[in-house]
Amino acid sequence: MKSDLYKLLNPNRVIEVVDVGANPIDGEPPYKGLLTSKMCRVTGFEPQEAAFAELQRVKGPNERYFPDIVGNGGTHELNICKAQGMTSLFVPDPKTLELFNMFPEWGTVVETLPLKSRRLDDIEEIEYIDYLKIDVQGGELNAFQGGVEKLSRCVAIQTEVSFVALYKDQPVLGDIDLEMRRQGFIPHCLAELKRWSIAPTVLNNDPRQAGNQLLEADMVYVRDFSQPELMSDEQLKHLAIICHHCYRSFDLAARCIMLLERRGSLNKGSIGHYLQSLSAQ
Repeated sequence: MKSDLYKLLNPNRVIEVVDVGANPIDGEPPYKGLLTSKMCRVTGFEPQEAAFAELQRVKGPNERYFPDIVGNGGTHELNICKAQGMTSLFVPDPKTLELFNMFPEWGTVVETLPLKSRRLDDIEEIEYIDYLKIDVQGGELNAFQGGVEKLSRCVAIQTEVSFVALYKDQPVLGDIDLEMRRQGFIPHCLAELKRWSIAPTVLNNDPRQAGNQLLEADMVYVRDFSQPELMSDEQLKHLAIICHHCYRSFDLAARCIMLLERRGSLNKGSIGHYLQSLSAQ
């Protein structure tokens, strides 16, 4: 059942979610609530055979998946690692992996597959991208640069960013941030932050127990809301729904509703109604 907020905003269509690197090993995606309530449709991409098969097995009516790599349109070697979550178009860097407990084993390449990538802008099956989730172990920058046209209408992106380059020539946080800002997005929040302990220290006999070293994060970027005149009513509605349901960013959702009310796109009192409803959150 669609939420009260969705009914209040009444967008023209459901939110189009694109999930690049949709491997379900990391648990439920942030858009799970939108999907369960039929407020979005998901188009996912996952080149790892076993993960793709699992996605196909459990998918619902509002989901579709493709076994493709999303990137710059070129042919690459997919480096399949011992740990699924480290499989990448980039080659793991042994010198850096050695700094962190367990990573040398996890980053061992067991197979390489030559695969041609697809640019987001060239994928005809995608008409809109309202919300992009991407986690492809270093390949995020290529995907962004190959999707400038379609991402121009996107309002929210959750992307993995790296503080330490675990792969050779891997783009890191600064590279991603510059590209996101160039395309009109600003940082909003961290959905997840991963720290790790530096070898050889093992805390409490648990090599997985984190120390203070920042390793990776899932960072959420949103369309720059300081320039709302560049966003359509539909974009503001989608942004409000995503912020509310995926990240509990009620303040940004409220800002979008206020702007829509000022434009006359929502009835007077809509912002007050929404703010009052937050007391039950």
